[in-house]
Amino acid sequence: MTATAPAPSTVHSRTAALLPRLVLVLAALLAALFTAASPASAHAALTASDPADGAVVATAPAQVTLSFSEQVALGDDSIRVLDPQGRRVDTGELRDMCSGSTIRYGTALRPGLPNGTYTVAWQAVSADSHPISGAFTFSIGAPSATDVTLPAAQAGGGPVGIAYGIARYAAYAGFTVLVGGAAFILLCWRRGAAERPLQKLVVRAWVTLTAATLAMLVLRAPYTGSGKFADLFDLEGLKDVLETKTGASLISRLLLLGAAALFIAVLFGVYARRQGAAVTAEDGVVDTSAEDAEEARDAEARDTNDLTFGLGIGGAVVSAGIAATWALSEHAATGIQPGIAMPADILHLLAVATWLGGLTALLVALYKVPGIERAAVRRFSQVAFVSVLVLAVTGVYQSWRQLGSWSALTGTSYGQLLLLKVGLVAVLVGIAYLSRKWTARLADAPADSVDVSRETVAATADVSRETAVAAVDVSRETEPAAVPADPRRAAQLARQRAALESAREKRVRDADPDRAGLRRSVLAEAGVAVALLAVTTVLTSTEPGRTVEQEASRGSTATAVPDRAVKITLPFDTGGRDGKGNVRLELDPGRVGANTLHLWADSAAGTPLDLPEVKVSFTLPAKDIGPLPLLPERAAPGHWTASGVQLPLAGEWRIDVTVRTSDIDQTTVHKTVKIG
Repeated sequence: MTATAPAPSTVHSRTAALLPRLVLVLAALLAALFTAASPASAHAALTASDPADGAVVATAPAQVTLSFSEQVALGDDSIRVLDPQGRRVDTGELRDMCSGSTIRYGTALRPGLPNGTYTVAWQAVSADSHPISGAFTFSIGAPSATDVTLPAAQAGGGPVGIAYGIARYAAYAGFTVLVGGAAFILLCWRRGAAERPLQKLVVRAWVTLTAATLAMLVLRAPYTGSGKFADLFDLEGLKDVLETKTGASLISRLLLLGAAALFIAVLFGVYARRQGAAVTAEDGVVDTSAEDAEEARDAEARDTNDLTFGLGIGGAVVSAGIAATWALSEHAATGIQPGIAMPADILHLLAVATWLGGLTALLVALYKVPGIERAAVRRFSQVAFVSVLVLAVTGVYQSWRQLGSWSALTGTSYGQLLLLKVGLVAVLVGIAYLSRKWTARLADAPADSVDVSRETVAATADVSRETAVAAVDVSRETEPAAVPADPRRAAQLARQRAALESAREKRVRDADPDRAGLRRSVLAEAGVAVALLAVTTVLTSTEPGRTVEQEASRGSTATAVPDRAVKITLPFDTGGRDGKGNVRLELDPGRVGANTLHLWADSAAGTPLDLPEVKVSFTLPAKDIGPLPLLPERAAPGHWTASGVQLPLAGEWRIDVTVRTSDIDQTTVHKTVKIG
């Protein structure tokens, strides 16, 4: 069957006129969003440290503190301080010093540290689920030689990082094909539910997404921790993962995949049987009148419309839920406007899946199901166009959040990857435009040629199947019963029949040049889509341009910013047993108004000392103010805190600390500090 070549049509002219307008609208959106750009948060970054990187301090500090650009998750072993010989000199106790918008954590150091160069190595997980790490040095007294080598590998790297990245890519690919394949069937070609190639495609996508999610769950602990495959079997690590936002998202995804399995069972079970019965009924109406045939089609439509509607609603809810497991645990959940960013990210993922996953389903149908209706191809063209519009709008918004400025578009790895992604999308849209032209040529073909094509495909398929069956029957009948069949000859005949059947199907498939051209353009789209998905996966784990520029503006990720916090150390001796030790007090930010107080008590051996009672008071003798009493709350053994400590005036304040080590042994120590 040969389709007639179309003349210039209104479809072509409308499409050609629409594309320039779409480009102008997207350019205007880009200009408006980037002009009004403001900082957005994504990957956390180390913004300050005390001591600073490379600093030389006169006396040994009581602790090491790290400040971050946003909230992070750390454990007791997340901050390690090593002496010049590589021995740990921190106590291993993580101190939470966060107050308001200040994100600060620290660890205490053992007393009496000698002079030399010390190494601080840290590792954390940012709020968008990505591991971060770093290291720096400081010196006491003067720099010295050190046997400690700063770690070159970043958190999340190595073989475990590669395996986790592969699982992430497989999860995105599985989600895309699962959602897009089901959407293609329900929105574009309902009869495809009864086609075996499409059933295999969607089921395999579900298996891929499920397996990838399980792999990410068991790899999560070593990915954010040691980086060793041996920790896959660490149940404590798995328990810790389940208590994180990422772990909860992965478990939720697995539960939603259970609901998706039920959806697939109904789609390829009851729904597929009804679609198959409808095709049989339509093809079987030969001697009935046109009115009877129309009534049969109407009855079939009434029987399946309710089920189609239910599957559409249920599938949309499950798909949005699975997409939300990414949006709630990654970039969209952090930074400015999360209430807008997360729904936009869900729409973005659904648009990608509907377009690229539907494209995969169309490619499989064009190659494996030669009888696919032209109307299905036209409907997918319309669905893909809407998906690209949603993809463009949500993608521009998310890019604005993660970049924040035009300079980050070319000056950061994130911006360069984003440009590559935009280029691939442009190529994909260009190929899609060619596909729309082939689709228009299919649509312009005369109706009788479409019917003839369908009849030819069906008849050829039936004849080929009957011929194959007859050949088998004849061979069985003509073969003498007493003589056993030659297995080699039987296998050879089977291969020949399969080759003949494949050749017949290929001739039928290639009989329409318009359909063959569409297959080639769709195959090219699918190839670009694979590269686009790979770039997107890398992009989601790359530090956003906004964060990189913020770090550069600070000069270094480990450079301390001016810290006005008051820090004092007061030795005490209550006179009783184990009555000697030190009290370390920190008042942050150390100025007039509200302050946060942290107080630690250490024994003479440098271990945390859990005192029965600690009291603090503030006095400003010059203004005859005070004493202002304060009873801090116990936060951990040897650690007390108090928030909202009000100091009304600037001046020389005396801080009195009362320490009680037993029922009868107590003492009060004090020191004067300047509050600005």
